[in-house]
Amino acid sequence: MENLSIIVSFELTLDPFFIPPGAKYPIFIFGIFIYMFAAFCNLTLLLLIILTKSLHKPMYFILFSLPLNDFVGITSMLPKVLSDILTETNNMYYPLCVLQGFLLHMYGGGVMFVLAAMAFDRYIAICMPLRYNALMTPRAVMTVVALVWGLVFLIICVLFSLHGLHSRCRSHIVSLFCDNPSLLKLACGDTTINNIYGLFLTAIMQIITISIQAFSYVKILITCLTTRRSDAKSKAINTCVAQLVIFITFEIVVTFYLLSHRFSNVNANLQKIMGMLIFLVPPIMNPIVYGLNSHEIRKHILKTFHRKTSV
Repeated sequence: MENLSIIVSFELTLDPFFIPPGAKYPIFIFGIFIYMFAAFCNLTLLLLIILTKSLHKPMYFILFSLPLNDFVGITSMLPKVLSDILTETNNMYYPLCVLQGFLLHMYGGGVMFVLAAMAFDRYIAICMPLRYNALMTPRAVMTVVALVWGLVFLIICVLFSLHGLHSRCRSHIVSLFCDNPSLLKLACGDTTINNIYGLFLTAIMQIITISIQAFSYVKILITCLTTRRSDAKSKAINTCVAQLVIFITFEIVVTFYLLSHRFSNVNANLQKIMGMLIFLVPPIMNPIVYGLNSHEIRKHILKTFHRKTSV
């Protein structure tokens, strides 16, 4: 009986999403379309940066991390959710659940730190254009990228290693996908240390990334207001506004979702929708804002499609 209970607890059940009768297949098809669109946009941006020598610049080396991170994030979440909707099964083995949670949290931390690194890069490019090449050397860019992913990896590793402090007494995940808050609810006993570290981690990451972005954008805004070149001013403002809209949207959704796990009176379906938006909005919007909004990338995309249509 003891072995049986261990085997049963090894398989987890995920909380299903309420779907009206007859809406299963339309939702599944719509979800597949969203995934294919996001995957196509992000993979196209990745390949374009890799294959186009003129894009081998500091700005695009940092940008490369964003579509890669977005592709990992949406792939770690959406296919599993769509599979559960189609098959009407909501099971997942515990190791796969931990792996999914780890990848999703790596994605979340990656979004914040990569956007902060990109904002700082734009600050140097716009506010110190004459020193840009001297400051953003290949070595400096590689250091920034390594620091971003090294910090995120270390922080998330410590976060998930704390699950080893507790045994599991439950096998039901109160979410459509696995993440640290839902995995923590499986634990026996007092999880105060995990909660404190999770909230401390969230606060530190928010403070660091928001401070970097706030500093960068304030400096950029001051430079834009004092410059006499209207073309440079409008270009910088358009770039900053687009980046800020996505960053603020991401922050609102993430903050609501994380706090909703700390309160029991939050609507379950609303919590699930907000959780999914974390992994849907950036992968869909980022390639448009950071890819098509870039004149150089847009030029190379149009040139590529023009070659294919003229052949």
